[in-house]
Amino acid sequence: MSTPGTGPVETAAQPSESTPRDGSGFPRLRLRAGAAELLDLPWERPLGEWRPDEHGTIAGMRVRELPVGPSRHLVRFLTSGRRTYALKEEPLEVASTEFTVLRHLQAKGLPAVAPVGLAAAPERETAIVVTEYLEFSIQYRRLLMRFPLGPGPYRDRLLDAMAWLLVDLHRAGVYWGDCSLANTLFRRDGDKIQAFLVDAETSEIHPSLSDGQREYDLDILVENVAFGLADLGAMQGREGASDDAVEAAETVRARYAGVWDELHIEPELSADDRHAVRARIRRLNELGFAVDEITLEPIGDGQNAVRLKVAVANRRFHARELGRLTGLVALEGQARLLLNDLHEYQAWIEHEEGRSISEKEAAERWLVNVLEPSLRELVPAIGPGRDPLQAYCDMLEQKWILSELAGKDVGLAAAKDEYLGLGAPAPESDVAADDSSIALDIDWSTGWETDPDATPDPIPDV
Repeated sequence: MSTPGTGPVETAAQPSESTPRDGSGFPRLRLRAGAAELLDLPWERPLGEWRPDEHGTIAGMRVRELPVGPSRHLVRFLTSGRRTYALKEEPLEVASTEFTVLRHLQAKGLPAVAPVGLAAAPERETAIVVTEYLEFSIQYRRLLMRFPLGPGPYRDRLLDAMAWLLVDLHRAGVYWGDCSLANTLFRRDGDKIQAFLVDAETSEIHPSLSDGQREYDLDILVENVAFGLADLGAMQGREGASDDAVEAAETVRARYAGVWDELHIEPELSADDRHAVRARIRRLNELGFAVDEITLEPIGDGQNAVRLKVAVANRRFHARELGRLTGLVALEGQARLLLNDLHEYQAWIEHEEGRSISEKEAAERWLVNVLEPSLRELVPAIGPGRDPLQAYCDMLEQKWILSELAGKDVGLAAAKDEYLGLGAPAPESDVAADDSSIALDIDWSTGWETDPDATPDPIPDV
């Protein structure tokens, strides 16, 4: 599915007034739980013939004109309440495959748009795939054009996100087949970026992928990322953009290999080296992976050596821990920063009160005394199109930067005042599309410019 970006908005062909509502017959309609509000849409017609009324609605749903990137198929957006749906009409077999793949990804808890429905019309040999629009997402062009031209921390994080997404898909036996920046949406995730698949037209599901399948998929990704970055560089009028784009895209291969190897290494250890086992688990947890199972297999006869195998789940370790303690639903990177903030608050409480408190008590007090009051101030400032938890993470980043400059902890109140004073900046803010300088004078974004890999977490572990 083409991603919302900076391209022209597709417009649907308008039927004549005499076009009968039931002219093509009602399709085979599948709707997921919670999507009953879509029942009244004119499914018997091709998507291009859906005509809004004088109020700009179709069956009570507001037509939303979001920009889309290059697309082989018609895409339209409808909004009901707080939910926005993306509808795409494509050949029947392609649509059926895409819907199946998206359901598989959702069942596996992988980062992709959520499938909502499928309306198959065999007599037209077409189908309409319905997905839920990804809230708080941003297309790569809009993300990168908010920052200084050329290489930088946000581009590095975007490339990391693409590599991690492909690792996630390959671990689940999904061959993407059309990996590209244009087929991906991004969300800021704490101090990182997370990528979400939005186009599964060419994807395939297998029990597992061979090395050859993975390498071919990775080759496609590198080539398409190079094209996307070169295209963006040309739009920015940057000299040497093509060569730079190729070099940057090639780093995705190394980023992918680094994560894949980390997940699949099976080190040989001394049988009594329990510390090495704990260190391996801790390293995977730091990367965001929860460990499902560890296996220690003896090596050889009569030797005190074992091979360590670790089965890992999805990248939701910190998100699950945050949910367990607070009930909050957050992305993995956001959860890591929020947990660090919670632990820092717990350490301060224990010091002030001279006693130990449980994580659960600390979490309850942190919610009531820290997070919720902060969100009440942040929400009016950031507006309805922003993620409040991400805004709080941005504020934590501001706190870290101010503390580094001051050589001491400046406190949350000072960071909040500074962040709000800057206008609560974020690249996904709804500003003019041609404004590529928004981050030039923003301290929190330039804090990584020297060496992003060497930057410590905004809130250190306590």
